Amino acid sequence: MQSTSIKPRLGFWQLWNMSFGFFGIQFGFALQSANTSRIFSTLGAGLEDLPLFWLAAPTTGLLVQPIIGYLSDNTWHPKWGRRRPFFFLGAVFAALALFLMPNSTALWMAFAVLWMMDASINVSMEPFRAFVADKLDESQQTTGFAMQTFFIGCGAVIASLLPTFFADVMGVSNVPVDGLIPDTVRYSFYAGGAAYLIAVMWTTFTSTEIPPENLERFRAERKTGMGHAVKEILGGFLTMPKTMVQLAVVQFFSWIGLFAMWIYTTSGVAENVFGTTDAQSAAFQEAGNWVGIMFAVYNGVSALAAFILPILARATSRRFVHMVSLVIGGASLMSIMMIHNLNLLILPMIGVGIAWASILTMPYAILAGTLPAHRMGYYMGLFNFFIVLPQILSGLLLGFVTKHFFAGHSVYTVALGGACMLLAGLLSMLVYEAGAKPAALPEGAAA
Repeated sequence: MQSTSIKPRLGFWQLWNMSFGFFGIQFGFALQSANTSRIFSTLGAGLEDLPLFWLAAPTTGLLVQPIIGYLSDNTWHPKWGRRRPFFFLGAVFAALALFLMPNSTALWMAFAVLWMMDASINVSMEPFRAFVADKLDESQQTTGFAMQTFFIGCGAVIASLLPTFFADVMGVSNVPVDGLIPDTVRYSFYAGGAAYLIAVMWTTFTSTEIPPENLERFRAERKTGMGHAVKEILGGFLTMPKTMVQLAVVQFFSWIGLFAMWIYTTSGVAENVFGTTDAQSAAFQEAGNWVGIMFAVYNGVSALAAFILPILARATSRRFVHMVSLVIGGASLMSIMMIHNLNLLILPMIGVGIAWASILTMPYAILAGTLPAHRMGYYMGLFNFFIVLPQILSGLLLGFVTKHFFAGHSVYTVALGGACMLLAGLLSMLVYEAGAKPAALPEGAAA
């Protein structure tokens, strides 16, 4: 069990070091979110097939996150600590996957490497959320999650701009040759793999961890066997705190919106603004680069908003700030279908950036105070189920919806995602937050 004594307040550079790994992790996620559909389309995937190929990402998260959370809760090494062994191993394999992904020559190869990439990213990323709760007193936890969000934004801005940088500044070819991935994308993934490895290793070797209060008891509890472990992992669904259940509903609709955006923004912008649906054309690849710029904008906004939102939350409440942020983000996503001017596409990304900052900060800050310290990693992993489940549902249904309800016009699917995010914002006011004024649900009401 983790010590229940008051944890020492950490200084700025200690917070910096323990969060810096997220700078690298977001290189992986940003390159994946901005370029996966582009890679699959270049290799021959149809619009209706894209969500199915994207299923690799949430499915690996569904399997990996609660297991890694449970294992990291029950790990202690005198030198490496509890969470840092997972940072290290995940970073090594994620960097390898980032080097392999743009060298895929067939859809099955890209699909297999995406599985490897997402599993590895989850191994290194999932314990980072628990790392904040482990090390920081409750008064610093919102700041700790905000620091992570800042690095997520910074890493994603740079990663999203890499294809444009290589094309416009370095003069690298942005056109597929013989149906293979453009060099701009390949070089971007190489740079991302290196940044991922360096940043996560920085946190691994510059941060320390708080040991279990009673080490002998901790070791005895670890010897309960695999059967007990499986029972605990599955049984957690029945013992989720009320706040976690309510936040799960908000997460569900928030991440449908994000998944729709990641899958279909490239094809939607290519058709709606560049006037093409041909993934082999120069115009489509140019649209892919522009989407990288759009995604850089929303991540850049999130990096700035990460430090403003906690101030607003102290003045109001975390759930109120989350509600406003999601409503702004949802309305912004919906507006993309009405925009046909290249430069105006930047405007909705500002709203999406505000929502993204809140999604990465507020639910975890609300949740951290309701969870038992010795099971923090497990419950954070379990909470991520409600990130991957809506993505799996989206992967199974969005292709059908795009083809049969929107006649293949994927920009309308992005707008549908915006409507789901807006709904999530309204539902967030039903979440019970300790210390906040009662909203539509009374304090003792069920989720």
